[in-house]
Amino acid sequence: MLDREGYRPNVGIVLINQRNEVFWGKRVGQHSWQFPQGGIQHGENPEQAMYRELHEEIGLEPQHVQIIGRTREWLRYDVPAEFLRRSNASQSNRRSSRQSYRGQKQIWFLLRMVGRDSDVCLRATEHPEFDAWRWSPYWIPLDVVIDFKREVYELALSELARFISRGPRMMMMPWGSPLDMAKHMYPENKSTSPDSSEEQS
Repeated sequence: MLDREGYRPNVGIVLINQRNEVFWGKRVGQHSWQFPQGGIQHGENPEQAMYRELHEEIGLEPQHVQIIGRTREWLRYDVPAEFLRRSNASQSNRRSSRQSYRGQKQIWFLLRMVGRDSDVCLRATEHPEFDAWRWSPYWIPLDVVIDFKREVYELALSELARFISRGPRMMMMPWGSPLDMAKHMYPENKSTSPDSSEEQS
């Protein structure tokens, strides 16, 4: 499901423990690491999608986490043309909805882990997303993240850091201060409210 601009609605999850370390998952069979994330299905609001993805990707239930905060608006990233061409190679002889796909627009949630590490299960479904995981410092450099997602990760971490009491100091940010990022965080064009249902094609 895409919006009128070609972005697929999605949720991202920044999960922290009691030491304000963040959960990183290693993608199955790859050397890249990322936060849990996934698409919003028809009829879901962002919070419902977040809880579903939380279980599907890392096996956690609502009782294992506490919602601390979320981004106010959608954060977007574009998928590079070479990735789109690769995805569409097998569909070159027919028109596909993916031809208008530009990337993802995401609402990011900051969750506190109130369960135990042993509650994490990477094989909660038949098609796992991750094959390893770890806790890392909040402001770890993002060179392990695929390059076209890094700016959205920077924006999400920067915005969500304000919800962490006695949390990571802003000056430790490897990509600049929150003031440097603020002008990129909210575009002038207002989008549909993240909690409202959208007409998507």
